[in-house]
Amino acid sequence: MSEQTQKDSVADAKLDKSEDEWRAELAPEEYHVLREKGTERAFTGKYWDLKDDGMYLCAACGEPLFSSETKYDSGSGWPSFYQPADSDSVNELADHSHGMVRTEVVCKKCESHLGHVFPDGPKETGLRYCINSASLDFKKADQE
Repeated sequence: MSEQTQKDSVADAKLDKSEDEWRAELAPEEYHVLREKGTERAFTGKYWDLKDDGMYLCAACGEPLFSSETKYDSGSGWPSFYQPADSDSVNELADHSHGMVRTEVVCKKCESHLGHVFPDGPKETGLRYCINSASLDFKKADQE
């Protein structure tokens, strides 16, 4: 197996942790959002109005998810992005909960709930990835 193939295999590996392990590692609100598919209240998360340059990472596994370059103010009260950092960083799943039809966004590496994507975003893609702050960590550009 080539070195690049080995790197790709490691990068594509899913995290396999028990819910007890996740509960021990995550703060209560993070666990509720990331593992129980909860939602924080609008305008209360630590990143909804952050304007710093950098990368938003999965709070559960550290996977890079969204660049500040694609973040915009949607007025929704949650961090909003018009595209993921990489086409392989998130998965989109049908969500039929709460009597609605939506598209859930999960981290591709650890399958944690991040938020939802809607077709009412800016002209760049027409998409609005509406993501809970509790599902994110932020790394400033000068710290990368």
